[in-house]
Amino acid sequence: MQIQFYIVATPIGNLGDISYRAVDVLKQVDYIACEDTRVTRILAEKYGFKAKLFDCHKFNEKERSEKIISLIDEGSSVALVSDAGTPGISDPGSVLIKELYKRNIKITSVPGACAVATFLSLIPRDTEEFAFIGFIPRTKKQQSDILNKYRHTNCVFYDSPNRLMETLKNIKEIFGNDTKIAVARELTKVFEEVKMDSVEKIIDYYENNPLKGEIVAMIFADNKNCTRDSELIQKINILKEQGFSQKDISKILSSLYGENKNKIYKLAMN
Repeated sequence: MQIQFYIVATPIGNLGDISYRAVDVLKQVDYIACEDTRVTRILAEKYGFKAKLFDCHKFNEKERSEKIISLIDEGSSVALVSDAGTPGISDPGSVLIKELYKRNIKITSVPGACAVATFLSLIPRDTEEFAFIGFIPRTKKQQSDILNKYRHTNCVFYDSPNRLMETLKNIKEIFGNDTKIAVARELTKVFEEVKMDSVEKIIDYYENNPLKGEIVAMIFADNKNCTRDSELIQKINILKEQGFSQKDISKILSSLYGENKNKIYKLAMN
């Protein structure tokens, strides 16, 4: 079956990071579906893409899916690009791709830049394991829920420069001053910057330095509390076997070990 639809990764900053294959594909296709045609036009002018551009973003992806399927049914080839990086990774694409699979349309991906992979290659870690949660939720409650879920795993997320300080302060309140964190901005660009330190020191740094550009960050796994939680889980299981309720277990272990009652209750639930 002939390939009719391409998912094409584009540079996350430095335009020189586009692959030879991506350039070849974008020169050959009839249409390019873009997150923002103004952004893609800069790339098209640099590399000589002649394909017709049209927008396909999170607000019209369902509608554009029908247009793309119609173009493919007519025999045209289409590529999907986002403003930066790989479509479908915290960018539009998943709705469209689901529709294409339903129609049995041949799809392939042209790999390339991805901010998560670029960021992780710069960060020394004790393990390859990590959790990527996309753009971090905005409210403190939502952040607390998802970050606690992954507190024992290196947790990677995107954030905007105008919200990052509030996020960092929430992390400090949730996990404490000494929580280790890494923050990168402007990856692959002239003013690329990567900072690693305690969340308290990272906050101090950005209070005196401007925050601009795309942000990728990681909270390092909380390994020191992992053993403690394992011990609590063992005690929870013993009390469960003796018929104690989750509520009683949280009261007993909180009194005996000074742990947060809600934390023990959540461990008992899981």
